[in-house]
Parts: sequence; C-alpha cells; structure tokens
Amino acid sequence: MSATTESDHPPKLTRYQLPGFGLPLNFAPHDKFTSYDYNPTTHGTDSTFHPAEGDCGPLYPNALDSDAQLSLTTLREFTMMQLMNQLTDKPDWDTKIFDETIVAKWKAEALSASAMDITESMFTWCIDEIRYKSKEFQETGVISAYDGDIVKSDIVIPSSLRHALKASVAPLEDLLEEFRDWHPGSDGTVLDLVHPSLFPVVYGRTIILRDTLVGLDDCVDKCGDGETLGVPPAEELMHYPRLGSPWSDPYSRKFQWLPCEVGFESDKVKIKSYINNLHPKTHGPLYQLIERIIELAIPLWNKTLTPLKPRNYTLPRIDYDGCSYDPDPEDFPEEEKPQRLPNETDDDFRDRRDQWVRDTRRVIRPEPGRFEPPRAQNKVDLKREYEDRGLQIIVKLANIHLTPEKPNYGGGTWHVEGQLNEHICATALYYYDNANITESRISFRQQSYTDTMDIEYEQGQHDWLPEVFGCEQDGSSVQYVGDIVAKEGRLLTFPNVFQHRVLPFELLDKSKVGHRKILALFLVDPHIRIISSANVPCQQREWWGQEIVERGLFPTLPGEIVNGIIRAVAEFPIGIEEAKELRLELMEERKVFAKVQDKNYTSTFFALCEH
Repeated sequence: MSATTESDHPPKLTRYQLPGFGLPLNFAPHDKFTSYDYNPTTHGTDSTFHPAEGDCGPLYPNALDSDAQLSLTTLREFTMMQLMNQLTDKPDWDTKIFDETIVAKWKAEALSASAMDITESMFTWCIDEIRYKSKEFQETGVISAYDGDIVKSDIVIPSSLRHALKASVAPLEDLLEEFRDWHPGSDGTVLDLVHPSLFPVVYGRTIILRDTLVGLDDCVDKCGDGETLGVPPAEELMHYPRLGSPWSDPYSRKFQWLPCEVGFESDKVKIKSYINNLHPKTHGPLYQLIERIIELAIPLWNKTLTPLKPRNYTLPRIDYDGCSYDPDPEDFPEEEKPQRLPNETDDDFRDRRDQWVRDTRRVIRPEPGRFEPPRAQNKVDLKREYEDRGLQIIVKLANIHLTPEKPNYGGGTWHVEGQLNEHICATALYYYDNANITESRISFRQQSYTDTMDIEYEQGQHDWLPEVFGCEQDGSSVQYVGDIVAKEGRLLTFPNVFQHRVLPFELLDKSKVGHRKILALFLVDPHIRIISSANVPCQQREWWGQEIVERGLFPTLPGEIVNGIIRAVAEFPIGIEEAKELRLELMEERKVFAKVQDKNYTSTFFALCEH
C-alpha cells in the first residue's frame, strides 16, 4: 500500500483565494493525475505528475469546458423521453397512469401520431417507467423529463409563494418609464428587474476586499473599502480542458457575474451576501422569498447533478450494436437483383447495382427491451456535501412584455449560460407569471460521443447513422433532446452540459397586453468558489448615495446639492450610466463568445471507420 502524500490532500483554500484574485483565473480543482506526452527527441513518452488542486474535488462537466459529451442516443430513445415528458405534463398523471382505460386511450393516441415514431414496445416501456417514477413523484413532487438530467416540478413551489413573489416583485416593475431598464437589443420587450450583467465584477475597476467579507448589513457601509481588482494576465485565459483538444479561451479578462453567498441554517437556506442589483434593505421581503425558492430548488438541482457525478452511468433504454436491414437486398435471389445490360461497362453496372441496394434496403430501427428499475446511483446532496461551505448563486429576474404593437417574441439562440469565469453548473428557472401568451417552450440539445466502435457495420454502411441516431457521416454530433413547456408555476432545472434556447411565442389575444415573468437562479459549481458579493462591497453609486441621505451626513445642505455631490463623485462607486456602458461591453463580448462556443459545440464530427 502506498503512503498517503501531501498531494493527496492539497492545502485548503481560504475565503480570499479566488480565481482572478489570489489564484489564476483559469484555476480549476482536480484530483491528482499523470499526463503523458510524446518526446520527439527520445521518440519515447514523458510523464508529468500533477498534484491535486482545490479542496472539494473536480468540477462538474460543463459545455464551456469541452467536457460535456453525453452518450450517443437513438432517435427512438429521445422519442420515448419526449412521450414520457408529454404524459407527465397531464393533470393527475401519477394516478391516471394506473388506469388501464386511460392508458389504452393514450396508447391509441401515441401509436397513431404521425409526428412520433412510437411502437408498442416503446409505449409499454414508457408506461412501466412512468409507473416506477410515480412513487418518487408522489413523495417529492419532482420528476426528470430528460436524461442528463432535466428536471421539472409544477407543485414544489406552492401557489401562496408564487403570489407572494409577484407582490414583492411589483415595486421593481412599477417604475416611471424613464427608470425602467429595458434589455438592450430587445426592442422594448424584455424588462430587466435584476440582471447580473449590470454592475458585475469588472477587472481593473471593481474594488475587492483583501482579507475580510461583507454581509447584508454592511455591504453599503464598506463601499469603496479594499483594493482595485487587477486585470488577469493573458496567459491565464489559456485553458486546457480535462478531455479533448483545447477550445478557444472560455474566460473573460473583463467581466464576471457576481453571485451571492447562500448558507444552510438547519433546514433552511439563508442569503448571506447581497444579490447584485437587489438592495437587501429595500427588498428584504423579496430576499426571504428567494431564499425559500432556492430551498425548494435544491432537491431538483440534486437530481439534475446526480448523473454528472463520476461513475454514475445511466444505462440506455435502447441498445444499438449493429446495422441490419429489412428488406436486405443481400438476401434477394440473384434473379431479383439488377441484371447487367447489353454494352454496360463494369463500372456502370456496379454503380447501378449499388444504387439499387441503397434504394431498396431499409435500416431496422432498434426496439427497447423490458423496463427494469435503474441501478442505484451515488446521489448528489448539496446540503449534506456543502453545509459548512455554502453555495454561490447568481440571481436574475426578467419579464417579457408583449403588446398589440409588439405581439411576438422571436425566441432566443442556442447557448450555454455564462462564461467559465462563473463556473455555472446548473440553472433553475421558475415561471411564476404568464398572462395572455401562447404556449412557451424551452428546447435542449446535447453534444454526443462520436465513438461508434461498439457498433458493427459493413464497409460503406453509413445509412444507419441518420436513420437510428439522426446524425450524418462527417456531420456534427449534436443531437436534439426535446423541449419543455414553460407553464406558469413550473420550476425547471438543468445542467450546463446542454445548449438551450427559448422558442418563439406571441400574444393569445392580439388586442391585449401579455407577459411572461421568470426568476432564474444560476448555481456556481460548488467544487469551486468564485468572487462573490461577500468579497465586493456595493458598487452602485445609487445605493451609496441613498445611504448618505438616510444617515443625514449633510444635514445643512439642500437635497439638490447633496444629490449633486453624489453625482459628482468621479471614480467610485460606479454610476448607472457608466454601468450601462459596461453592460453593453459585456453583452458584446459574450455575444462574440456565444458564437464561438456554439461553433465549438457543433464541431465534433462523425468519421465512421472504413473497414
């Protein structure tokens, strides 16, 4: 047995050692490992030992890290998940699934649906799996919609909490038009109430505390305390993912969204540092509601992250180990095959016969076997694992407003949340208020492994790839997973291994206004700690100025003069106009990054071996 070395247990990081501040921007915790590189001088292999870094284990897979490839999945398995998602959207599905009359009706509808390739064995598996999952749903109110895991619940957040949230958010909405913050580029349809792109960490501008932290009560008092956060050197943008080739730099040297610190107190969660752009004193009741929603979202995050834990492998519903055909021209009698024509050359005859084979044969699509309960997994428990350390969460509140003059929302683009500065591992979306809009959906797609070594096929056989998996030879390995209805009251969580996009929707009644309102929570990977609002006191001149006025620090001066003094402060805190200019810079940088990331995400290609 080898002795335990110091490298097995790396030094514990302090609260003030953070990526971009005391640690390299591209710091990533990892277990110890040895890398092997070819040495052109010796024509041999050199080994390099890398000691463990960090104190919480390796990060979760992340699509920004080129470490997010999922198992290549058959189209029929995606169809099964889509069907199960539809069935578990039905009211009282968890009891109706045991009513054979209702199930027979669902079966008839599924088998006759031209848009879905459903067979009897697929439907039977789906019913058995849903029945198995109904027990957990009745205990928790939560169910996985798609593997990965994309998780949904319409009941974990009670309607009383939803109504309280609507009431507490109202003061952020009920502002004069000149003070409303319409998201740049949204044509006055997306209203930002709390958005992380405003007053983010700005390298070279933000003031950060060196060896102390701030909480909710002193975040404004300590405004301006600390030192200017430096700009990370360019070499810290270089990133070598744990798997695969290096992608383009996933880090920013300019900006980082600012999370709040969330702690565990008994069975409750408590926000320990301010939510960026949400004043903790002015909006104290809203903080309490967000705490409650975070508390209710954690079990969904646990379920979302569990499949991403090492060695938590999910067995496929449908195996595919070899290509076969029905009809198969190879089995035809020779007289039924194309015959050589008079004066036809060997090449022409071969080409014509090969074309006949391709036109005649049909790939056999695989079927599932019988459903068996999945094997036990090493479940994630964020509270148990990080009770002492706490979590970091980025909060966003945003509305989409439609009017008779602007009745349509055009939808979003495929993207992954954040840049690697934020290390977002999972998202929670709470759709707390929909009014007068058509059904809204969010779609997901995954990057899949291209390794097909376990699949048997003959020389030149490529037709099974599009028929069975929906992919093409020399084409991208990205597979469409499915979508989720963004219904009012729904809480949805998903990991940062998927790309997602919001699909278009419009007004239901074109003569009236309508809206969709969401609370978004972005979970920072708990294996790493990033710069948070506990490290960065208030950056907003408005908050700082409000504190000055409330404390009466200039009791003899008229209000307009005090306001003039506040506005005249040059360097820090940051005024709203400068903050909006910085936001435009951040948005432009991330727009460029999103295009590069999308190209990277879709640039893993199939190259089937020619035997």
